[in-house]
Amino acid sequence: MPLPVRWRYKIDRWRSQIAEMFHSEPKQLRPRLCPACGTLVGATATKCHQCGASMTFSFAAASRSLSRWMPQTSPVTYAMLAICCVMYALSFIITMRFSGGEGAGGGLMNLGGIATQVSYRLGASLPLAYNISQPWRFVTAIFLHGGLLHIGFNMWVLMDIGPMVEELYGSARYLFLYVATGVAGYILSSSVGHFSVGASGSLLGLIGVLLAATTGRKSMAAQALRSALIRWLIYIAVLGFIFSGTDNYAHFGGVATGYLLGRLMPDRTPADVSERRRADLLGWAAGIAIAISFGFMVVNYLQSA
Repeated sequence: MPLPVRWRYKIDRWRSQIAEMFHSEPKQLRPRLCPACGTLVGATATKCHQCGASMTFSFAAASRSLSRWMPQTSPVTYAMLAICCVMYALSFIITMRFSGGEGAGGGLMNLGGIATQVSYRLGASLPLAYNISQPWRFVTAIFLHGGLLHIGFNMWVLMDIGPMVEELYGSARYLFLYVATGVAGYILSSSVGHFSVGASGSLLGLIGVLLAATTGRKSMAAQALRSALIRWLIYIAVLGFIFSGTDNYAHFGGVATGYLLGRLMPDRTPADVSERRRADLLGWAAGIAIAISFGFMVVNYLQSA
C-alpha cells in the first residue's frame, strides 16, 4: 500500500535534513583584500601581487587588527598615557604597602612620592655600568615617575604634544620616536651616573621632532608653533635648574635625538606601500622592545622580592 503524499513529503524532508548534517557543501572561495595596500587578490593567493605583502601574516595586517581595539584618534598617545598611569598607581601601592608610606607625602613637591627602592625594583635608569648589564631599564624608566606632580606635568605635556606628532608622522613612527628619544635621553643620563625615572626625555624628544619639522617653514602656523616650542624649551630649562633632582641630561639627550630623527624622517604619514611597511617595522620594533623590557622588569621584581 503506497504511503500518502503528505507522509512521503515529510520523509523526504527529514532525509534531506539528515543528509545536510553529515555532508557539507564545498565552501566557495572569494577574492580577498591585501591588508597592506588594499589591492584585490585571488582567493588562494599567499602574497599580494601588487606590494608583495603576505596574506597570512604581515605587520600591516597585525597593525590593522590591533587598531580595532585602540582609540581611533591618537591611539599610541592614549596607550602611553595609560601605561604611565598604571605604572604610577602600581608604584604608589607598592610604596604604601612595603615602605610604610615613605615618600608618599612630605610637602607639595613630594606629594604622592614613590620610594627609591620601589623605583629601583620596577626598572629605574641607573648609572651606565648597571644599565649595560640590564639594558631593559632604558625603556622601563620611561614609564615610571617619582611623584604625583611629576606624572601630572608629564602627562599634560604628552596630551598636548603627542597627538600633534602622531597625526603628523603616523602612529607607528610616533611610537618609535617616543621610545627611541626616551632611550637616548637615558643613555646620556646614565653615562654621567644618574638614577632617574620619567617620560620627560621622550617628551623633549617629541619637541625636538616638531622643531625639526618646522625648521625652514615660512607659513605663519609653522612659525607660531616653532616659537611656542622654543618657549617650552626655555621654561623647561629654567625649571630644570631651579628644582633639584631634574634630569637635565635626559632632557638634552631626548631633544637632540628627536631633532636629529626629525631631520632624517619625512614629516608626513607614509605615502606609499614601501614607506608604510618600513613605518610598521619601526613601530613593531618599538612595541616589542617595550614588551620584552616589561618582561625583564617583572622577572627582576620577583627575584629582588
